[in-house]
Amino acid sequence: MKIGIVLSGGGVRGIAHLGVLKALSSAGITFSKISGASAGTIVGALFAQGVDPYEILQLFLKTRLLKYIRPSIGVSGLLSLKNTTPLFKEYLPHDSFSELKIPLVIAATNFSAGKLVYFSSGNLIEAIQASCAIPGVFKPIIINNDIYMDGGVLNNFPVEPLLNDCDLIIGSSCNYLPVVSKITNFRKMAERAAMISISADIDMKRKLCDVFIEPKGMGETSVFDIKKAEEIYWIAYEETLKQLKTDQKLIEIKNRITIREKALK
Repeated sequence: MKIGIVLSGGGVRGIAHLGVLKALSSAGITFSKISGASAGTIVGALFAQGVDPYEILQLFLKTRLLKYIRPSIGVSGLLSLKNTTPLFKEYLPHDSFSELKIPLVIAATNFSAGKLVYFSSGNLIEAIQASCAIPGVFKPIIINNDIYMDGGVLNNFPVEPLLNDCDLIIGSSCNYLPVVSKITNFRKMAERAAMISISADIDMKRKLCDVFIEPKGMGETSVFDIKKAEEIYWIAYEETLKQLKTDQKLIEIKNRITIREKALK
């Protein structure tokens, strides 16, 4: 069975995908294809390279990578994601989609043409940077003279590339939107407005997934709240463990894995 997984964007909340992937991988579930946008592309690329999800979490915690998803605009203007290139090359030295162990699709927005683009070949690192370039925070990435920015602008949950290639699709969203009774400041109002738009799109696309994992509480966390990185990981991990016991599709997959393992003994 070919299983695909789609990883949503969500800034620091994207670390939730690591908890999801760790729980699913520990259950013996493997993937034939990964699709992601924004923060989901970083997780997707490193996982597709074969890096363990918990090791990726440690990479986030121990390196300077997280600081690049925190807004820090000064006199020099917007942050440049190009500064992350040396760090990415430590873990993705080949800088190529074709060298990944699992096929990966990255959604990005071509600002020059005003359209959604899917990268699945060519230079990997600049595609990741393009998909993560949040407008107003990061400088755009120039690829073949075109301006590219955050894939989440047009598609924060790119399930479409998996539809014709996978027998079963798992969706991982880190944007659960809780009910609130008040908005305390302008920043939170702006963030919630963006979240409402994202959630509406994901609600429509979740129907295209056979399994949908969306840990509760994620939407309360700012996309730049680095201090909650490890907490986010464990919330998502525990939520996925619960779903592995209750979701009928996941139970069927685990049973198939068990039968296959017994047959190989």
